[in-house]
Amino acid sequence: MMPEFAIEIKNLKKIYKKSGRSPEKVALDDVSLTIPKGSIFALLGPNGAGKSTIINILAGLVTKTSGSIHVWDTDIDKDPRQGKAAIGVVPQEINYDPFFTPRQLLNIQGGLYGVPKAELRTMALLKLVGLEQQADSYTRTLSGGMRRRLMVAKAMVHTPPILVLDEPTAGVDIELRRELWVNVRDLSRSGVTVLLTTHYLEEAEALCDMIAIINHGKIVVCEEKETLLARIDQKEITFRLDRELKNIPAGLTQFHAEKQGNRSVKCRYSPGEQVVGQMIDLIGKEGYGIADISTDESDLEDVFLQLTK
Repeated sequence: MMPEFAIEIKNLKKIYKKSGRSPEKVALDDVSLTIPKGSIFALLGPNGAGKSTIINILAGLVTKTSGSIHVWDTDIDKDPRQGKAAIGVVPQEINYDPFFTPRQLLNIQGGLYGVPKAELRTMALLKLVGLEQQADSYTRTLSGGMRRRLMVAKAMVHTPPILVLDEPTAGVDIELRRELWVNVRDLSRSGVTVLLTTHYLEEAEALCDMIAIINHGKIVVCEEKETLLARIDQKEITFRLDRELKNIPAGLTQFHAEKQGNRSVKCRYSPGEQVVGQMIDLIGKEGYGIADISTDESDLEDVFLQLTK
């Protein structure tokens, strides 16, 4: 039977013991998360918040202090080998052998996971990440973006149902970042559950179904993206006037009006309020014409900053 959740984390704790002059540090404090099967799930947080610690525990690189983790319905304490086999991890650091080709690297990686030669999907994976033309080129000749895409293919050789991407687009230019977004969406459509950590909040907003924010080792919030974005129910509208604005019209103060340069005024309001016409009337009563109007809605960055301050 297929599990309801790809990953279930309950009351996870990680305490690094005192060492020399370094005091005891609580890296994870009673963290609980459930990641739905087939979702693209973002784990966000400032540097040092505990994101990498969670990933390293899932990958078996760090020993947890307490708590339980089920990966694809497998308790990683009772069956660590099966738990690790259900995950493919793409680390933040690019690691590769410069004297092998992508085809050779994927074949070797498959052998390390015990994938029979007849079941290797080397060219299918290279095509998935857009590297079929470079299959027989030395990896040292690949660009940085190509090497990062190769890392995604390596993580998928044993067909894991869960893919963990740790800062997959760090240092990648905008064009290659968008190509990787396409790859991630294709993987998700094929049924793979994706756990993503990133510092590019627009990336999480564009890709993810659910978002968890961690800060100081604690989960601050874990919600569907749309629910999370609705936490800040505020919109900004800027009016550029036909001439210099001397004083903000008195009636606009209820909308937290601010001057923006010499000819513009910015107001804030809730999207549910039908007040834009009222603002326009108030500006017109003061004798000003409106040359342009622009709006700006709250995004994930606003929510993130509010919850991690």
